[in-house]
This record gives sequence, structure tokens and C-alpha cells, in this order.
Amino acid sequence: MGEAPEVFYINGFTKFGHETQQNHGNEYDQNHHSSWYEEIIDDDLKWSFKLNSVLHKAISEYQDIALLDTKRFGKALVLDGKMQSAETDEFIYHECLIHPPLLCHPNPKTVFIMGGGEGSAAREALKHRSMDRVVMCDIDKEVVDFCRKYLIANREAFSHKKLDLVINDAKAELEQRKEKFDIIVGDLADPLEDGPCYQLYTKSFYEKTLKPKLNDNGIFVTQAGPAGIFTHKEVFTSIYNTIKQVFKYVIAYTTHVPSFADTWGWVMASDQPLSICAEEMDRRIEARIDGELLYLNGAWFHSSTTMNKSVYQSLQNETHVYTEENARFIPGHGMAFHL
Repeated sequence: MGEAPEVFYINGFTKFGHETQQNHGNEYDQNHHSSWYEEIIDDDLKWSFKLNSVLHKAISEYQDIALLDTKRFGKALVLDGKMQSAETDEFIYHECLIHPPLLCHPNPKTVFIMGGGEGSAAREALKHRSMDRVVMCDIDKEVVDFCRKYLIANREAFSHKKLDLVINDAKAELEQRKEKFDIIVGDLADPLEDGPCYQLYTKSFYEKTLKPKLNDNGIFVTQAGPAGIFTHKEVFTSIYNTIKQVFKYVIAYTTHVPSFADTWGWVMASDQPLSICAEEMDRRIEARIDGELLYLNGAWFHSSTTMNKSVYQSLQNETHVYTEENARFIPGHGMAFHL
């Protein structure tokens, strides 16, 4: 038998130092046949990816960053040890995040994206012919810079004349801007206890900062974390219930994302009715969007709002409301590289 694998923690970069990181990065590339990334899903559950190489590792002011080249899912962005998106299936997450609110809106012209540093959410929003301006506001310049460098699929979006890229805290940016938006998108990292953005899931933020920056018929949408049969109570039902305290019309929808190893959830909200039929959604896709969507159509979206019995009952019975003092968090941090 070979030697036992040596383990290095993504969230332990500071323990080893930058010079050590670089040395180990070279070892990964040379021994890619036995390199693995592990993410902790829960205390007793891990999710592993075999690697071709580690393209980039760093610690920014706000979070640990890794860009991996995985055998199954292509290039994968990992922040604070949590998978954010993977090259082969990120279109599922981003089409689900962006197109439902834009298609439910009668004529969307302006979008504000909180987070979204990899550029995929902006890419999808810019497919809409009605779009005048997309503001993408991410707090972490280092994430944005290396995504611009490594994620080829989004280079056109990053250089698009309608994109306004801002490096700032989304809350501070919204507070200081005078204009309002048709759509505000929460493309944020999952709420982690020591992460950079759990405050952007709170009732006070939605009520005092975000909602006043929406136009009268504006729509808010956010990713809402795992929504599987065993994971939906972690944050999904709480985010849904919190948004219900602020907006008149709220829709939750879900689908499976393979690289996340789970069903994922989104929540869309407005003070105007959000319902359009499947046929009308398909007509709007044809009339409004440049290029072909790979995942979303009207029939799928309507089916995605129907929950199984367990998740439905949890959504209806949830009482927790996100506050700064009483937040819920995704369990675990990311984990490890194995040689």
C-alpha cells in the first residue's frame, strides 16, 4: 500500500503560510493522479472531487479562495471551503437565479447584483435585450480579479459596456446610491458564521436597505442555500420566512445542482404579483433573450415551485426570522486537499 495521504485545510492557509501554499500547489500539479478536494457537508458527511490541479489558492481580506480544476466538473470556485460554482453545471444555478425575476418583470432595464464576483450572474442578465445597465457589487476584489483571469466563459460579460463593476460592501453601496433598480439579486455566499455576508440575509437589511432601492414593480431574488429533504431547514426555510415579513408576494423554487450534491433553493419576492403562465414565460424567453437557455423554460419553472410534502410543510411552519443577533448558518467549513 502507498503512503497515507497528507491533508491540508483550505481554511487553514494561514497556518502554513503563503510560501508553503505555493510549494504544495506545485506538488498537486505534479501528483494530480492522487489529489482530492473534500468539502464537509455536515459533521458526518463529506463530498469529494478528484482534481487535475489546483489553479489558484489565496486568502483575501474576507475569505479563503481556491480555484480547482476537477475531473468531473471542470473548473470550480471554492470560497471559505464551500463550492460556489463549477464549470460544467454553473448554468443551472445562474439561469435559475437570474431569469425567473427578469422574465416575471414586465420590462427589466436595471439590475443590481450583490456578490456575483465570478461574473456568471452578470453574463445571464446581459442576455436580456431590454437591459440598460447591470451593476455587479462584490466585496472581494481578489475573487473578481482571478475570476476575470481564469473563467474564460465570462470574459465577454466582464468587458461588456453595460456592466458597472463595483468593489464594495453591497449594503454600503445600496445605501449610498440614489437610483433604484428593477431587479436586485442576492448572488451571495451561503451564510457562514464567520463569513463575509450573513448580515445580507437579515430582515433589517431587506426592509431598511434593499426594498427601498427597488422600483415600484421591482423584484428581489436571492439564492437561499440547500433545499434538499435533509437540508432544507438549515437556512432555506428561514430565508423564505424572513423575506415573507418584508414583501407581499414571495415564491420559493428549487432544483438539483450536481456539483452541490443537493437540491438548491432560491426565493423571489415583490410587492406586485409574480405569476405568469408557462406559455407566457416561454414567449418572453423567445422575445427577450439573446442566445439559448440550457436549463430554464416555462414548464420547468412552474414545476420548480412545487415542493414535496416535507419541504412544503417546513416552509409553511417556519417561524425563525433572520436577525444579526439570531442568524442560522450552513454547517461546517470546507475541508481539505489530499495528496
